[in-house]
Amino acid sequence: MFFLQRSIISCGRNGTGAWARVLPPTHPAVKDIQQRDIHEMSGDVVPRNMIKGIGHLRDPRLNKGLAFTLEERITLGIHGLQPPRFKTQEEQLALCKASVMKYTEDLNRYLYLVELQERNERLFFRLLSENIEQMMPIVYTPTVGLACQKFGVIYRRPRGLFITIYDKGHISEILNNWPEQAVRAICVTDGERILGLGDLGACGMGIPVGKLALYTALAGIKPHQCLPITIDVGTNNEQLRNDPHYIGLNKPRSQGAEYDELIDEFMAACVRKYGQNVLIQFEDFGNHNAFRFLDKYRDKYCTFNDDIQGTAAVAVAGILASKRITKRKMSDNKFVFLGAGEAAIGIADLCVKAMEADGCTEKQARDNIWMMDIDGLLVKERPEGNLEGHKVWYAKDYKVMKKLIDVVKEVKPTVLIGASAAAGAFTSEVLAEMAKNNERPLIFALSNPTSKAECTAQQAYDHTDGRCVFSSGSPFGEVVYKGKTYKPGQGNNAYIFPGIALGVIATGCHHITEELFLISAQAVADHVTDEDLNRGSLYPPLDIIKECSIEIAVRIANYAYRKGGLASEYPEPRDKRSFIASKMYDANYDSPLPNLYQWPGDSAKPRTLPEKECVDILHDLKQL
Repeated sequence: MFFLQRSIISCGRNGTGAWARVLPPTHPAVKDIQQRDIHEMSGDVVPRNMIKGIGHLRDPRLNKGLAFTLEERITLGIHGLQPPRFKTQEEQLALCKASVMKYTEDLNRYLYLVELQERNERLFFRLLSENIEQMMPIVYTPTVGLACQKFGVIYRRPRGLFITIYDKGHISEILNNWPEQAVRAICVTDGERILGLGDLGACGMGIPVGKLALYTALAGIKPHQCLPITIDVGTNNEQLRNDPHYIGLNKPRSQGAEYDELIDEFMAACVRKYGQNVLIQFEDFGNHNAFRFLDKYRDKYCTFNDDIQGTAAVAVAGILASKRITKRKMSDNKFVFLGAGEAAIGIADLCVKAMEADGCTEKQARDNIWMMDIDGLLVKERPEGNLEGHKVWYAKDYKVMKKLIDVVKEVKPTVLIGASAAAGAFTSEVLAEMAKNNERPLIFALSNPTSKAECTAQQAYDHTDGRCVFSSGSPFGEVVYKGKTYKPGQGNNAYIFPGIALGVIATGCHHITEELFLISAQAVADHVTDEDLNRGSLYPPLDIIKECSIEIAVRIANYAYRKGGLASEYPEPRDKRSFIASKMYDANYDSPLPNLYQWPGDSAKPRTLPEKECVDILHDLKQL
């Protein structure tokens, strides 16, 4: 990043210059300036005089708003460009939080946070990381889905790279246009399957932007190390192509060899530009491509697919945590999945690994898993055929069954998992049957956004006599059933992928193996307390996700160094936790002396706004 240039004393202004009358030689700031030639802001050494004047205020990574001290304002050439008031970061945070909450529409809150990130990066990430429960549903699911649908209208300025099918042969040149050179993590989508919303083409850029914001807020990965990318090969969404506000290529999706060659070139170009260990996260690719690319690249690159592996890890974490309620081992469960796409298959595959850890064979584990897709139960001899890819592993030698209720009655599962984007598919009859067959049935309605969930939390409790153990992919509010209040947990991938990325980047892992996701799932489950379980949540509170991320990274580091050849960052650190912490981003402003937040002779002291004053600010804003 950049360093402040503070050499006003050595530039002829000491003693007799005009600024000496503002900053006398005895002022603590003057002594501080004389003792330091450079001042670190984020970890990368750049001469202080690289950016001065109004450019400093316009750079979101350097801008601190009214938190610039008098010394800094003079040194940087911004004195007079701002009001004379000094504010601490804490005061700014209180105002920003109140400003976000003045909006009644989540999309407007999203736009406010986007503007804040583009204006003052550290303030944005501190606001997000310290208010996860309120802010994450805005920058991530469910609001990010709406933001993607409206992306053509709300797009303002570059927040990542767009690579099109017509750029084939020139991807390296496009990567060179990105201003940051120290990229360690890339999140890429082709926009074909955005959440449960389908093909949004270039408007899918909201997903990698949101994911990488959580990399920083939840795991401390430095923002300049993150690069969002959308690969635009067209869209099959005719409504989008007919929309005058659509920002992508107005053509049907390219497929086949041309498409594959583009992705091959993209992967090679990323490694050539940023090194063999650059992490490449695939996000929201269509089912037919997601598994193909995972199988193709996982042993050649440092890559993973969050829809397959991240979703799997967070779901398995919930099931592992539920063992303290159900008293069942993982291998004692019988699973029925509604949906057989990348999320469902990913969860099933990791469940198999977890059951193997319990002592099952792979075949025994797969026999415990029954899956349904749009054509019904996966059976070997069904009329529709189409048992391609990983689906064949879960096809049963069984009769054809088309309805979920029939499968639940026949199989009598202990765990019902929805990853189908079929809203309302867990009917009252299905839920009642689960309760009939189990004292504590596990109901996971994981499809998102919320409008696509297989059932609501209220429905799950109502139709299982309050005995279900419920989890969802998008957040639901508190549920009251027979006088008891439940606060169900959200099986959010954000518990997993930031910590995975932190551990992999810190240790320089060459590849991301399935074992890392099982390690991560267990780490999250271990953070679930009895109090969490009693309130109906299989996950820890959202506001401790950062602690989960650090623990995941530490466990990955221990595994990576124990498993020869996985880590490449040497020498092996003795204290893994301190080592991980040393790699993390600090969203706090550098802390000057307290009396630098005042004019010479001013007796006012910096302060943190009390709760009442925050409420007053919110009231004032609502009157605007």
